[in-house]
Parts: sequence; C-alpha cells; structure tokens
Amino acid sequence: MLEKAKELASQEFTRLSDREIKPEDCYVVWFSKTLQNWKALVSTNQIKSDEECGDYAEVTHNGDKVETYVDVYAKVSNRVIKD
Repeated sequence: MLEKAKELASQEFTRLSDREIKPEDCYVVWFSKTLQNWKALVSTNQIKSDEECGDYAEVTHNGDKVETYVDVYAKVSNRVIKD
C-alpha cells in the first residue's frame, strides 16, 4: 500500500512538473487504513513548495470500487500563529 501510494504520487508529480520524480524521491507523511480502504499523504523534496505543480499528494484507495484517487496540492499559505 505504501509503495503503491508513492508510485502513484510520483506519476502525478512527474506529469504535473514535466520532470521525472521517482517513487524513491517520495515519502509518506501519514497513512491510515480502515477495512478495505486506505489513504496516504505523500510528499517529495524534488519539487519546491512555491512551484505551481504542487508537492503534496493525497492518495485514497476505495476498496469497494477497487479504485484509487490521487489529488495533488500546492501550499497556498504558511502563517505563524503565536500561542
């Protein structure tokens, strides 16, 4: 599951950035599995946060439909809030 998530995220990062991003260039930030479904949040250091193509992927597997969805995001804001 984790390797599949990195593979799918790397494919999307490659497609959107027009350069090769390999699965080994990606890392899983968070992962959860419930019954036949799972979700992984995947990122890479090969793409800078300010690039429009995005450097953060949400990979969701729907076990009922046997489908996997990949959503890619780019950082829009980074704000510090003092405690």
